[in-house]
Amino acid sequence: MVRLLGAVGAVVLQTLDHVGDMLVLLKQAFVWLFRSVFDPRIRMGSSALNTQIIRVGVRSITIICLVSAAVGLILSLQMAPPLGELGQKDKLANIIGVAVLRELGPLISAIVLTGYAGAAITAEIGTMVVGEEIEALEAHALNPVRFLVVPRVFATCTCMAALGVFASLVSIGASIGVSILVIDLPFVVYWQNLLFQVKVVDFGTGVAKSLVFGLLIGVIACANGLRVTGGAAGVGAATTRTVVESVVAVVVADLVFTAIFYALGLF
Repeated sequence: MVRLLGAVGAVVLQTLDHVGDMLVLLKQAFVWLFRSVFDPRIRMGSSALNTQIIRVGVRSITIICLVSAAVGLILSLQMAPPLGELGQKDKLANIIGVAVLRELGPLISAIVLTGYAGAAITAEIGTMVVGEEIEALEAHALNPVRFLVVPRVFATCTCMAALGVFASLVSIGASIGVSILVIDLPFVVYWQNLLFQVKVVDFGTGVAKSLVFGLLIGVIACANGLRVTGGAAGVGAATTRTVVESVVAVVVADLVFTAIFYALGLF
């Protein structure tokens, strides 16, 4: 029993230490970002930001389009028969609109971005740690957080906000297509019900979630990359840890958002 409690305590302390490192890293990233905005002597290289935005966001569009379209098709084909039995097939647009804008668009984008960009960020920074490139930056009085972490966290936040909206639009577009071609639901009916059901708060909810999801993915990926030890094996372990932790953090954050919005009556 004592050994079990000791093992549990060690895991808890290790987890808290890891979370603390992420919070410290997040604070440092915000400080450098704030200083770059208000202090003219400190600038964030636009080339680094553009490179990360293209790498994280632009190159993820294809896979996110594919997954989002598939989800829109699946939801439409799955819900059409039971709604038809109830004589409410035209309400398909109401359900798809809310579900996609509030939940599935941001969530799908975050999970895809975790596997596509989060793991790559960890592997890249981890390789720099193993190759002692981080120490070389510090030896030249260059802060790793400023030059490595800030561009990547900024890119994941901004790209996630855009990709969440884009994924929602692709899912709704795929749902409209299958509704017209397969379910025999007229476009006018679908569009009218969609506009009737969807509100500005639905769109705002999705964007807010996407920003937080992007922040979590960026910070977790960078923190795990900077903590790499043990050479190539350590890089692989950190990459796996990033994917697992990011998915769990995104789902838990989604649950927290949902609970808050439910308590505030924003549904």
